Amino acid sequence: MDLLITSLRIAVRALGRNKLRTLLTMLGMIIGVGAVVTMVALGNGAQQTVEQDVRSAGTNLIDVNAGNYTRGGETSNIATGLGAATTLTPDDAAAIARIAGVKAAAPGVKLRGWLAAGQTKFYTQILGTAASYGDMYGWRYGGGRFFSDGDVSSRAHVAVLGRTAVDRLFPDGSAAVGRDITIHNQTFRVVGVTNTADENQIEMAFVPYTALQDALQIDYLHTITVEAEQAGESTRIAADVATLLRQRHKPHIDEAVARMRAGGITGNQMPGAGSSALGPPDDFTVKTQAAEALTKGLYTSVAAFILANMPKLDEVNMQEMASTLSRAGATMTALLAGIAAISLIVGGIGIMNIMLVSVTERTREIGIRRAVGARQRDVMLQFLVEALTLSLAGGVIGIAFGFVASGTLTRLLEWPTAISGSAIALAFGIAAAVGVFFGFYPARRASRLDPIDALRFE
Repeated sequence: MDLLITSLRIAVRALGRNKLRTLLTMLGMIIGVGAVVTMVALGNGAQQTVEQDVRSAGTNLIDVNAGNYTRGGETSNIATGLGAATTLTPDDAAAIARIAGVKAAAPGVKLRGWLAAGQTKFYTQILGTAASYGDMYGWRYGGGRFFSDGDVSSRAHVAVLGRTAVDRLFPDGSAAVGRDITIHNQTFRVVGVTNTADENQIEMAFVPYTALQDALQIDYLHTITVEAEQAGESTRIAADVATLLRQRHKPHIDEAVARMRAGGITGNQMPGAGSSALGPPDDFTVKTQAAEALTKGLYTSVAAFILANMPKLDEVNMQEMASTLSRAGATMTALLAGIAAISLIVGGIGIMNIMLVSVTERTREIGIRRAVGARQRDVMLQFLVEALTLSLAGGVIGIAFGFVASGTLTRLLEWPTAISGSAIALAFGIAAAVGVFFGFYPARRASRLDPIDALRFE
């Protein structure tokens, strides 16, 4: 151990004699390791983005709507007309969020009405929702941000607009973020513009559901959007959501059924779609987004047939998703391995070259050390430690350079990056391995010099 520490001190002094040459030698390792860290960060970020895009392609979203009568893809409320079911609550959304496999549940309140900016008006749909709604669809923003959980809890009057809504409200092309708009006779401040390409969402306005509840003077919900962690579990989660809501809404359902029977509606006249198998009709509908897209506009009998086969469709989606992620991961790994190998080989050759020059310059010093009793392995250890010191110092600086480069790419180009602890450990380990591998030949050459010839060397 003492010999190793002594060799390290000598190596630091030797490398410090020519600082510029040492820095230039480390530059290859700095660039190599920095490139590895940056590319691993980009690879991890890209893979996470691909995974998020695959899992948020719509097949992992579930829509819960107040009411239960369905004709094809159109849903109405139980027996008393559209908009009359008032039994869906924020507590229901909180309970749904606790179901196994549910990533998030966003309460929703809907309003079709006028948006106004000064004298300009635009009739569209306003959706009051939670802060997690934008993440469910993987939105990016042309300006600003989505509102936060704090905005929801504080019932803040803030809004996010689709691009078409911005164009209609601000036809002069002025920036929307920071401007005030009027919704239902109340003023809201625009905090973001979403770049969603969805043909419906692009012309909508999104506000905290609590603020829209206040504007409409209601305490219930019209919808709940549920995000499953994996697309293959959507149908199972939809069934669990329906079971949970039946348990929570049983008193309301019994009351609604009593009202229908009092009005002379009995037997098969009661709404059936979205009902429990053996009990009264539900006061809600639960449908995965994939099922809703497949059954929209179809007759109820055809829609029922498709819904009966949804578990098989989910299974296919799960298999395709796993296959896509596997191929993407293998391609990214091969790309990173190739770039890392080239970068590190260049850095290693630089270290070998400078160490060979150092052996030549210090031949007389080697001869003196051998003459006073140093063994071959002592000389070899000395030059190996110097090569390792060069490599590790370059590796440490390269890791820092990788952090800076990754952050710069994220800010300037909006490319997602993700640096893990394992990536840093891998980069540091590779730097050490390169130092030992490319430093071995110069160290071996130095240890095999003949002491007499080395002392005569000029």
